[in-house]
Amino acid sequence: MQIDIITIFPKMFDPVLNESIIKRAQAKKKVKIIVHDLREFTLNKHRKVDDRPFGGGSGMVLCAEPIFRAVKKISSGARGKGQGARTKVILLCPQGKKFDQKIARGLSKNKHLILICGHYEGVDERVRQNLVDEEISIGDYVLTGGELPAMVMVDAVVRLIPGVLGDKNSLNFESFEGNLLEYPQYTRPAQFMGMNVPQLLLSGDHNKIELWRKKEALERTRKRRPDLLLKTKKIVR
Repeated sequence: MQIDIITIFPKMFDPVLNESIIKRAQAKKKVKIIVHDLREFTLNKHRKVDDRPFGGGSGMVLCAEPIFRAVKKISSGARGKGQGARTKVILLCPQGKKFDQKIARGLSKNKHLILICGHYEGVDERVRQNLVDEEISIGDYVLTGGELPAMVMVDAVVRLIPGVLGDKNSLNFESFEGNLLEYPQYTRPAQFMGMNVPQLLLSGDHNKIELWRKKEALERTRKRRPDLLLKTKKIVR
Protein backbone atom coordinates (compact mmCIF):
# COMPACT_ATOMS: atom_id res chain seq x y z
CA MET A 1 0.00 0.00 0.00
CA GLN A 2 1.02 3.59 -0.60
CA ILE A 3 -0.32 6.51 1.45
CA ASP A 4 0.29 10.08 0.32
CA ILE A 5 -0.50 12.90 2.75
CA ILE A 6 -1.02 16.49 1.60
CA THR A 7 -0.48 19.06 4.34
CA ILE A 8 0.84 22.53 5.07
CA PHE A 9 2.63 21.19 8.16
CA PRO A 10 4.71 18.24 6.93
CA LYS A 11 7.08 18.23 9.90
CA MET A 12 4.22 17.33 12.24
CA PHE A 13 4.28 13.78 10.84
CA ASP A 14 7.94 12.97 11.51
CA PRO A 15 7.57 11.68 15.10
CA VAL A 16 4.53 9.54 14.29
CA LEU A 17 5.74 7.97 11.04
CA ASN A 18 9.17 7.14 12.42
CA GLU A 19 8.18 5.22 15.52
CA SER A 20 6.62 1.91 16.55
CA ILE A 21 4.45 -0.17 14.22
CA ILE A 22 4.28 2.40 11.42
CA LYS A 23 8.06 2.58 11.27
CA ARG A 24 8.37 -1.21 11.18
CA ALA A 25 5.67 -1.50 8.52
CA GLN A 26 7.63 0.86 6.28
CA ALA A 27 10.87 -0.99 6.96
CA LYS A 28 9.19 -4.26 5.96
CA LYS A 29 7.89 -2.53 2.81
CA LYS A 30 4.29 -3.27 3.71
CA VAL A 31 3.45 0.39 3.26
CA LYS A 32 5.06 3.43 1.68
CA ILE A 33 4.08 6.76 3.25
CA ILE A 34 4.96 10.07 1.59
CA VAL A 35 4.21 13.46 3.12
CA HIS A 36 3.80 16.34 0.66
CA ASP A 37 4.01 20.04 1.48
CA LEU A 38 1.02 21.69 -0.19
CA ARG A 39 3.05 24.86 -0.62
CA GLU A 40 5.25 23.05 -3.15
CA PHE A 41 2.29 22.93 -5.53
CA THR A 42 1.56 26.66 -5.66
CA LEU A 43 2.32 28.88 -8.65
CA ASN A 44 2.76 32.16 -6.78
CA LYS A 45 6.16 33.30 -5.53
CA HIS A 46 4.94 33.60 -1.93
CA ARG A 47 3.76 29.94 -1.89
CA LYS A 48 0.35 31.09 -0.69
CA VAL A 49 -2.19 28.26 -0.33
CA ASP A 50 -5.13 30.10 1.23
CA ASP A 51 -7.28 33.18 0.67
CA ARG A 52 -10.29 35.03 2.09
CA PRO A 53 -13.71 33.47 1.43
CA PHE A 54 -15.92 34.97 -1.27
CA GLY A 55 -18.96 36.63 0.26
CA GLY A 56 -17.06 37.65 3.36
CA GLY A 57 -16.68 35.96 6.69
CA SER A 58 -13.94 35.17 9.16
CA GLY A 59 -10.87 33.04 8.59
CA MET A 60 -9.14 31.76 5.50
CA VAL A 61 -9.99 28.97 3.03
CA LEU A 62 -7.53 26.59 1.39
CA CYS A 63 -7.41 27.28 -2.36
CA ALA A 64 -8.49 24.67 -4.87
CA GLU A 65 -5.61 25.09 -7.33
CA PRO A 66 -2.67 23.76 -5.27
CA ILE A 67 -4.78 20.84 -3.99
CA PHE A 68 -5.82 19.86 -7.52
CA ARG A 69 -2.22 20.16 -8.70
CA ALA A 70 -0.96 18.02 -5.82
CA VAL A 71 -3.50 15.24 -6.31
CA LYS A 72 -2.94 15.20 -10.07
CA LYS A 73 0.83 14.86 -9.73
CA ILE A 74 0.61 12.23 -6.98
CA SER A 75 -2.00 10.21 -8.90
CA SER A 76 0.06 10.36 -12.09
CA GLY A 77 3.05 8.96 -10.25
CA ALA A 78 0.93 6.16 -8.81
CA ARG A 79 -0.49 5.28 -12.24
CA GLY A 80 3.06 4.81 -13.45
CA LYS A 81 3.36 2.07 -10.83
CA GLY A 82 0.06 0.45 -11.75
CA GLN A 83 -1.88 1.85 -8.78
CA GLY A 84 -3.83 4.68 -10.37
CA ALA A 85 -7.09 2.81 -10.89
CA ARG A 86 -7.33 2.07 -7.16
CA THR A 87 -6.44 5.49 -5.77
CA LYS A 88 -8.87 6.87 -3.19
CA VAL A 89 -8.76 10.56 -2.27
CA ILE A 90 -9.89 11.40 1.27
CA LEU A 91 -10.44 14.81 2.85
CA LEU A 92 -10.02 14.98 6.64
CA CYS A 93 -12.60 17.47 7.88
CA PRO A 94 -15.31 17.90 10.59
CA GLN A 95 -18.10 17.44 8.02
CA GLY A 96 -17.04 13.90 7.08
CA LYS A 97 -18.52 10.64 8.30
CA LYS A 98 -17.15 9.46 11.62
CA PHE A 99 -14.09 7.22 11.40
CA ASP A 100 -14.39 3.78 12.98
CA GLN A 101 -12.88 0.31 12.77
CA LYS A 102 -15.12 -0.73 9.89
CA ILE A 103 -13.94 2.20 7.79
CA ALA A 104 -10.33 1.45 8.74
CA ARG A 105 -10.70 -2.15 7.56
CA GLY A 106 -12.16 -0.99 4.27
CA LEU A 107 -9.39 1.54 3.67
CA SER A 108 -6.71 -1.04 4.46
CA LYS A 109 -7.76 -2.97 1.35
CA ASN A 110 -6.89 -0.08 -0.97
CA LYS A 111 -3.59 -0.01 -2.81
CA HIS A 112 -3.28 3.77 -2.75
CA LEU A 113 -4.71 6.46 -0.47
CA ILE A 114 -4.30 10.21 -0.78
CA LEU A 115 -5.15 12.08 2.42
CA ILE A 116 -5.84 15.82 2.23
CA CYS A 117 -5.48 17.62 5.56
CA GLY A 118 -8.02 20.40 5.78
CA HIS A 119 -7.16 23.60 7.64
CA TYR A 120 -8.36 27.09 8.54
CA GLU A 121 -12.09 27.48 7.75
CA GLY A 122 -11.96 24.54 5.37
CA VAL A 123 -11.25 24.00 1.68
CA ASP A 124 -12.70 25.44 -1.50
CA GLU A 125 -15.97 23.58 -2.13
CA ARG A 126 -14.80 22.60 -5.62
CA VAL A 127 -12.31 20.25 -3.97
CA ARG A 128 -15.16 18.41 -2.24
CA GLN A 129 -17.34 18.31 -5.33
CA ASN A 130 -14.81 17.33 -7.98
CA LEU A 131 -11.74 15.79 -6.39
CA VAL A 132 -12.52 13.97 -3.16
CA ASP A 133 -13.93 10.44 -3.01
CA GLU A 134 -14.71 10.49 0.68
CA GLU A 135 -14.78 12.92 3.63
CA ILE A 136 -13.86 11.56 7.06
CA SER A 137 -13.87 12.99 10.59
CA ILE A 138 -12.42 11.37 13.70
CA GLY A 139 -15.01 12.86 16.05
CA ASP A 140 -17.48 15.58 16.88
CA TYR A 141 -15.01 18.24 17.94
CA VAL A 142 -12.93 20.87 16.17
CA LEU A 143 -9.18 20.61 15.66
CA THR A 144 -6.77 23.11 14.17
CA GLY A 145 -6.37 21.03 11.03
CA GLY A 146 -6.55 17.59 9.49
CA GLU A 147 -3.02 16.58 10.44
CA LEU A 148 -3.85 14.83 13.71
CA PRO A 149 -6.85 13.00 12.16
CA ALA A 150 -4.59 11.87 9.31
CA MET A 151 -2.13 10.44 11.83
CA VAL A 152 -4.93 8.60 13.60
CA MET A 153 -6.19 7.18 10.33
CA VAL A 154 -2.75 6.08 9.16
CA ASP A 155 -2.08 4.30 12.44
CA ALA A 156 -5.46 2.51 12.41
CA VAL A 157 -5.17 1.49 8.75
CA VAL A 158 -1.53 0.43 8.62
CA ARG A 159 -1.85 -2.06 11.48
CA LEU A 160 -4.61 -3.82 9.49
CA ILE A 161 -2.38 -4.47 6.48
CA PRO A 162 -1.57 -8.19 6.34
CA GLY A 163 1.88 -8.94 7.69
CA VAL A 164 2.30 -5.70 9.64
CA LEU A 165 1.54 -7.11 13.10
CA GLY A 166 3.72 -9.94 14.32
CA ASP A 167 0.85 -12.02 15.71
CA LYS A 168 -1.70 -12.66 12.98
CA ASN A 169 -4.33 -13.46 15.61
CA SER A 170 -3.93 -10.25 17.60
CA LEU A 171 -6.31 -8.31 15.34
CA ASN A 172 -9.12 -10.72 16.06
CA PHE A 173 -9.23 -9.86 19.75
CA GLU A 174 -8.85 -6.08 19.78
CA SER A 175 -11.46 -3.54 20.79
CA PHE A 176 -14.11 -2.81 18.14
CA GLU A 177 -13.43 -6.01 16.18
CA GLY A 178 -16.82 -7.71 16.00
CA ASN A 179 -18.30 -4.56 17.60
CA LEU A 180 -17.05 -5.58 21.04
CA LEU A 181 -14.60 -3.92 23.40
CA GLU A 182 -11.56 -5.98 24.32
CA TYR A 183 -11.71 -8.31 27.31
CA PRO A 184 -9.59 -7.61 30.46
CA GLN A 185 -5.88 -8.36 30.12
CA TYR A 186 -3.38 -9.41 32.81
CA THR A 187 0.31 -10.21 32.93
CA ARG A 188 2.95 -11.19 35.50
CA PRO A 189 3.09 -11.15 38.47
CA ALA A 190 -0.06 -13.13 39.23
CA GLN A 191 -0.28 -11.40 42.64
CA PHE A 192 0.39 -7.70 43.10
CA MET A 193 -0.39 -5.59 46.16
CA GLY A 194 -3.10 -8.04 47.21
CA MET A 195 -4.72 -8.02 43.75
CA ASN A 196 -4.92 -11.40 42.03
CA VAL A 197 -5.26 -12.47 38.41
CA PRO A 198 -8.45 -14.52 37.80
CA GLN A 199 -7.53 -18.12 38.53
CA LEU A 200 -9.08 -19.34 35.28
CA LEU A 201 -6.43 -17.52 33.25
CA LEU A 202 -3.75 -19.54 35.03
CA SER A 203 -5.49 -22.87 34.42
CA GLY A 204 -4.21 -23.59 30.92
CA ASP A 205 -7.73 -24.54 29.80
CA HIS A 206 -7.87 -22.57 26.55
CA ASN A 207 -11.48 -23.40 25.75
CA LYS A 208 -12.71 -22.07 29.09
CA ILE A 209 -10.40 -19.06 28.80
CA GLU A 210 -11.85 -18.21 25.38
CA LEU A 211 -15.40 -18.44 26.72
CA TRP A 212 -14.47 -16.25 29.69
CA ARG A 213 -12.95 -13.64 27.38
CA LYS A 214 -16.03 -13.55 25.16
CA LYS A 215 -18.28 -13.14 28.20
CA GLU A 216 -16.11 -10.38 29.66
CA ALA A 217 -15.91 -8.56 26.33
CA LEU A 218 -19.67 -8.65 25.97
CA GLU A 219 -20.27 -7.47 29.53
CA ARG A 220 -17.74 -4.66 29.21
CA THR A 221 -19.35 -3.54 25.96
CA ARG A 222 -22.82 -3.60 27.52
CA LYS A 223 -21.66 -1.35 30.35
CA ARG A 224 -19.40 1.07 28.48
CA ARG A 225 -20.55 1.11 24.85
CA PRO A 226 -24.04 -0.38 24.49
CA ASP A 227 -24.37 1.43 21.16
CA LEU A 228 -21.87 -0.99 19.65
CA LEU A 229 -24.13 -3.95 20.36
CA LEU A 230 -26.82 -2.42 18.16
CA LYS A 231 -24.45 -2.73 15.21
CA THR A 232 -23.69 -6.42 15.54
CA LYS A 233 -25.83 -9.31 14.38
CA LYS A 234 -23.80 -11.89 16.24
CA ILE A 235 -24.90 -12.66 19.82
CA VAL A 236 -22.16 -13.93 22.10
CA ARG A 237 -23.40 -16.16 24.87
